[in-house]
Amino acid sequence: MSEFRKVGEREIHAGRVVRLTESVFAAPDGGRMKRDIVHHPGAVAVVAVDGDEVVLLRQYRTPVQGELLEIPAGTRDVAGEDPAGTARRELAEEAGLACESLEELGTFFNSPGFCDELSHLYLARGLSGVPRRPDGAEEEWMTVERVSLQEAEAMIDSGEIQDAKTIIGVLLALRRLAR
Repeated sequence: MSEFRKVGEREIHAGRVVRLTESVFAAPDGGRMKRDIVHHPGAVAVVAVDGDEVVLLRQYRTPVQGELLEIPAGTRDVAGEDPAGTARRELAEEAGLACESLEELGTFFNSPGFCDELSHLYLARGLSGVPRRPDGAEEEWMTVERVSLQEAEAMIDSGEIQDAKTIIGVLLALRRLAR
């Protein structure tokens, strides 16, 4: 068990999705350290596979001021909604898809050096079309693309896909599907 412990916290900012705090921790030797921590409600990400193709979204991301190619994903921002429910909702909203099966691939912390966001990753199969319900300007202008799983893997290798959840998701899906 870690001997680090939180001894204080001061809220610096509370936004629509995240809170920023300055937190104070006691180290094992009794020393104190301050850390800025972003608190996030968590997220889901979905590797939607149809035959040998994976569904990707090309979306403008304001923090990097450019478009990224990503798997469908979203924030766990509906009270009482389980992660699988959020995954199904985000898949419909962003990609206009429903799925027959949703299999959990795992969970991961996105950036644990400064943020507590935990993402739940799913593999969706048995896809069918439903109406898209974009939320916000970025989703309104995103495009839905399909590439083969092998092409997606090559795009990861070449650096064309740079989004971490997409890299993790595609590689875990390839491993799961190979079993």
